[in-house]
This record gives sequence, C-alpha cells and structure tokens, in this order.
Amino acid sequence: MSDRLGLVLLNMGGPDSLEAVEPFLYNLFSDRELIRLPGGALLQKPFARLISRFRARHVRQLYDDIGGASPLREWTERQAAGIAARLGEQVRPFVAMRYWHPFADEALERMKTEGIDRAVVLSMYPHYTGATTGSSINDFRRRAAVVHPQLEYSLIEQWYDWPGYLDALAARVTAGLEQFHELLRDQVRILFSAHALPQKFIDRGDPYLRHVTATVEGVMQRVGHPHWTIAFQSRSGPVRWMEPDTVEVIRDYGRQGVESLLVVPISFVSDHIETLHEIDIQYRNLAFEHGIRHFHRAPSLNDGDDFLQAMAGLVRRHLEAWP
Repeated sequence: MSDRLGLVLLNMGGPDSLEAVEPFLYNLFSDRELIRLPGGALLQKPFARLISRFRARHVRQLYDDIGGASPLREWTERQAAGIAARLGEQVRPFVAMRYWHPFADEALERMKTEGIDRAVVLSMYPHYTGATTGSSINDFRRRAAVVHPQLEYSLIEQWYDWPGYLDALAARVTAGLEQFHELLRDQVRILFSAHALPQKFIDRGDPYLRHVTATVEGVMQRVGHPHWTIAFQSRSGPVRWMEPDTVEVIRDYGRQGVESLLVVPISFVSDHIETLHEIDIQYRNLAFEHGIRHFHRAPSLNDGDDFLQAMAGLVRRHLEAWP
C-alpha cells in the first residue's frame, strides 16, 4: 500500500473554450440530480440536447466577454495544489469536475496509475445541496466503483461553519468595504449573493438555505457591519426559485435611495461566470441604472493564503478522525 494520499477537489467545472460551451451545457442539463426536465428520465437527454443548442449562442457570448473560457478549472487546480502543499509532500492533488474536464474518471485513472489507494475527497461547495454537492459526490462514487474500485476514500461534504473559512470570507468582506471612501463605509449595504435553487429543493428538506444563512451570520459576527442581507442569483426557467432575487434586491435598493452597495458572492469559492459576468458586469450595470453610485464586489477567495490554510486545517482535522 502506498503511503501517499490523494486530495480530490470536487467542483462544477466550466467550458475551457467557446467550442466547449454547448457540450458543457448538455452535460449540465442531462443531470437529473440538478435539473429535472419534463418527460422523465427517458426524455432528459433529448431535451438537454435541444436546450443546450438553443442557449449555446447566448452563453458563448457571456464567456467571450470574460476571455473566452471559464477560469474555474485553473482556480480549482491552484486550490488543490495549494492545500496539498500545506499538508505535506505525501499528499497529491487532483481535481474532479462534474460537467467538464477533468471529469472524475480522469482523476481516478491518474490516482490508479500513480498507485494511490487512499484519498480525501473535498467538495468545493461549502453549503450542502443535493443539486450540486450531492450530484458531484454520487458521480464520484459511481465512477470510482468502475475505474478504481480499490480506492479507499473519505468525503468532506460541507464546511459552511468552518472557522477558518468564515475568517477568510470575513477578510474579503472587509477588503470589499475598504474599496469605499471611509466616509461612506457605515452606509454601505452589503448584499450576500448565493446561487439560487428551485424552492422545491428547500421544501423537501435540503439544508442549503440553513447553511448559507449560518455562514453569513458567522461572517457578520466577525465584520460587525449593520447593513446586510442575503439574496439569490442565477435564476432561470419557469419554476419557483428561492427568494429574494438578487436583481430585485438591487432594484429595491435603488428605489430606497441607497448609493453604496457591496456584493459578496457567498456560495462560490473562486471566480467564474457568476462573479466575472453576472455580478461584475450585469449587476454593476443594473445598480448604476437604478441610481446606486458606488458599486463594488468583495474579492473572491480563489487561492488566497488564508483560505488555503483554512482548507488544509479542515482536511487535517478530517484525517485525524479517519482511521
């Protein structure tokens, strides 16, 4: 048995070129744990093919606006390498994406080739939901059983209240506030924006909302600013979504005469399309259109030393409890 340990980071993935946008969307819409298209399992993939073709042109334009590709793979690989380096030279980093390369079976093949038969599998979604964390973990389990059945692995599925994570996120909020003139900071509205889920996920007992709320409360206990709220972004399709909508909150702030707004991406641990385009371009323009004169986004965690140290500490604690 090898004494080396694999560290596998699970994430959503994103297209690495404009040509990859449509197949990425197809993989995403094909996942019934994330989206249940009409017609049942039999028609999921045909509907996914139609929807991905229909949406690809618009989504390609969004990725073109931010450089032609998602940076999510690069950030996740840097996070994996950084966490592994802080754990010791016996730890080898791997990345397993759900909807685009490198897929779980690619990471598993590499571990098998390198003779690694023990691994910690870390979800990079801090807040658990069956739609993202659950889907990624189930996919990893299925592929591991086929590709590397000898692998012994242990899962870290959620860490929404891990103190080091809350400290790092609080530091990003403070850095965001420092972008405003000191005379404005007390009046800044802090808007924590998390990725929305269909309300039916929450109604059936998914803990995502509780986890997001606990994270924000933990962060604001550290920051101490009086004006903050939580909203949900990236809503699409004719279903009932979690509320309030980030777009509507920004509009309401404008109607209320709010002039200074800091948006904090709360369910994302690195920059990708939702931060670089949806917040930095779409929401910024929306804020200006509604009279909000000062708009900033808190920096993402990305590969910040404090965040990587926090995650290494999380893995270290997990290893202590794993026989």
